[in-house]
Amino acid sequence: MIATMVYKLTKDATVEQLKEAGLGDHYADHDRALFYHNAAGVPWTATYIQAKGDPIADLYEDIAAEEKARATYQWLIDMTDDVDLQDGLKFLREREVVHSMRFREAVEILKAERETKKIF
Repeated sequence: MIATMVYKLTKDATVEQLKEAGLGDHYADHDRALFYHNAAGVPWTATYIQAKGDPIADLYEDIAAEEKARATYQWLIDMTDDVDLQDGLKFLREREVVHSMRFREAVEILKAERETKKIF
C-alpha cells in the first residue's frame, strides 16, 4: 500500500523533481516502478517474516509486527500535510490496531486451551 501511495505521488514528477526529493537513486535503478524497500533503501526480504512453529510465540511476533506497522503509519501521517494521503494512512493504521487486537484475543484463547485438561 505504501509503495502504491509513493508511486501515485511521484508518477507525474519530472526526473529533476525526483532527484530534488532524494529519489534519484531509486529512479536510476527502478524508474517509477514499485520496489519494496525500507526508508534506508534496504530491499524487502522474506527474512522479515518470523515463524517459530509455536502458535503463541508466532502470534506474539504477529502482534509486534502489527504494532511496528501502526507506529510507522503514524510517523508517515505526521510527515505529510496531504489530507487525502493522511486519510489512507489512517485507515491502514487503524487496520493494524484491529489486527493486533485480534491476535491478542487469539493468544488468550490458545493459553486457555493449553491449560485445560484433556481426557480422552
